[in-house]
Amino acid sequence: MNDKRQVEGTELDALFSPFFLGAYGENDEIFEKLILEFFRDHVYWRRNLHPQDTPPIPIQVLHSEGYLAFVDKMKTELHRLTADLKNSAPFFNPRYIGHMASDLLLPGLIAHLVSTLYNPNNVTEEAAPVTVRLELAAGRQLAAMMGFNTDPGQHPCAWGHLTSGGTVANYEGLWNLRAAKYYPLALRSVLPELSLDIEKLSRGRLSQDAPEWAWFNLDVDTVIRLREAVAEALQALPTEQRQALTQRIESGRVEHLGQVDFHAAWPALKPPVVLVPLTAHYSWKKAMKLMGFGSAQLVSVPVTDHMRMDPAALDRILGELHEQQRPVLAVVGVLGTTEYGTIDPIDDIVALRQKWRRQGLDFGIHVDAAWGGYMAALFRQPGGAMRHHDELKDQFRYFPSSDVYQAFAAIRHADTVTVDPHKLGYLPFGVGAFIARNREITALLGESAAYVFDEAGDNSDTDTLLRNLGRYILEGSKPGSMAAATYVTHRVFPLDHRHFGKLTEVTIHSTEYLFDRLQETADRLRGKARLVVPFEPDTNLICIAVNPEGNRSVPVMNRFCQGIYEQLRVTPDRAPQTREFFGSRTNVFHDALSPAARQTLVERLGLDPDSFRSGGKAEEGASDYVFLLRHTLMNPWLFSASEGLNYLDRYCRYLEKLILEQLPDA
Repeated sequence: MNDKRQVEGTELDALFSPFFLGAYGENDEIFEKLILEFFRDHVYWRRNLHPQDTPPIPIQVLHSEGYLAFVDKMKTELHRLTADLKNSAPFFNPRYIGHMASDLLLPGLIAHLVSTLYNPNNVTEEAAPVTVRLELAAGRQLAAMMGFNTDPGQHPCAWGHLTSGGTVANYEGLWNLRAAKYYPLALRSVLPELSLDIEKLSRGRLSQDAPEWAWFNLDVDTVIRLREAVAEALQALPTEQRQALTQRIESGRVEHLGQVDFHAAWPALKPPVVLVPLTAHYSWKKAMKLMGFGSAQLVSVPVTDHMRMDPAALDRILGELHEQQRPVLAVVGVLGTTEYGTIDPIDDIVALRQKWRRQGLDFGIHVDAAWGGYMAALFRQPGGAMRHHDELKDQFRYFPSSDVYQAFAAIRHADTVTVDPHKLGYLPFGVGAFIARNREITALLGESAAYVFDEAGDNSDTDTLLRNLGRYILEGSKPGSMAAATYVTHRVFPLDHRHFGKLTEVTIHSTEYLFDRLQETADRLRGKARLVVPFEPDTNLICIAVNPEGNRSVPVMNRFCQGIYEQLRVTPDRAPQTREFFGSRTNVFHDALSPAARQTLVERLGLDPDSFRSGGKAEEGASDYVFLLRHTLMNPWLFSASEGLNYLDRYCRYLEKLILEQLPDA
């Protein structure tokens, strides 16, 4: 780590001390003071809404037998709950370096708790007149961090909203892109009656008699432009004709017909596929099932030795699909894989779309940035401009590589993005976010419910329409408290490198520091065990594999690592106070690696290649995966000194001790 950039000791304490409740509850007084202050303010609001009314709960009932019995039972159950919760994973503590969780930022935590007292339902502005607007504002904050335009005076203008997590946001990405890709064919039969010049509207990409393939392979912006032209033409028609044509369009859409009947109506159009890297989150299989495509239509793209999507493999697969006239709904790039934190080459995906677009194959690009999305703050100037690579490199020893930098710079060309505030945004579970580069795509998704939404506003501007949020998203009722938490956090910590980026910066420093210390640990273990970091970290995740010296069997090594992990894992039957540190685990599978990468891994670990094979079983002396210890370095206090050593140095010493104790001759 660059000495001039090392953040530790009193400098770190001064920087982050007011941000969190703290591993020892150091900020308990300010937390308690603010919660009590805002609770009293809330009660004042209740009492003064209509102070002339008689309170529904009589004072005398507060001393009744039934009232006191209920209070006793409530307190008993709450005490039981809080006693059980003491066995929770201690995410807040710098000894926790396992899953994607850490302490919570105080502004978001307090805003969440306080807003819950008001219980806003962000399905519509009518049920949440304050927090719906905060949610849309939070969406714009996140969209700007990703490099999208958020000025309605410029086109396209992005929008975003909050979800229950990244999984739902990923679903929504497919839902949006499906609506856009299938929509043009639903218009095909009515366009002649509207006297629209389809060739002009598509900028030469379509004619009225173009095959189904061409109609499906329009980009999102062209589809939106086409929809707007159709809407304008319909408005000029007499009411009955307008209603009849509108009904024909809607009855021909995939949202009405479903996948089976739509493709039966257009038999020349093959069912589309979605391309994801081999490292993609399991939610993508669920998304394909949920959307009715089927998991068989999810195509896994091989990854490079660095566990990033392989651009050459993607290009080859796109070529094969083009030759087969097989439509591609979307290519998904992952900005921070769940297992390894690696960054897919978003810039290469964008370049390949440009290449294949010229040959008639177009697809949406979705960036699954559930993990790495908030790292974009490091790349942004306060005004929103992208920072220069050299400026960023000067802050770190390794980060960001040219590949990582170019990937973040290319996000602005994607159509849709997922990001999770409850991960690197340090906000409570569960709050994810969905962002679309062109907010007009929502016009393809609207649903009506007279008891919830105000239909009189259908001709209003997009800002007004989006306040009926439930019309345009997958979820219905949703907590406004999460919108308040996200918005307030971003107001306190603007999403640029001088503010929120400072928090992300220290996690990268921690990762680089641990990476170097692990190399030193490996040197000390030489001749006794092999400790290997199989993939250099792109973000703040580090995985390691450990093999006793002389062992050639992958199953034996996996059992050895499992034994180490048993001393790091959180279990409901063991008090967390008995653990020195807390970690997590993952596997790297044989089929996820290229032959060269597999060979490199087994050589570095001293393993027999025959014991690492596809479909390998332990009883046969083989395995199809290598067990990895996984470390997520989110906690900002990892450089804090404890017993003379910072937590990262202490962890390396503890890990070395566990390894030596686990050795057969220990």
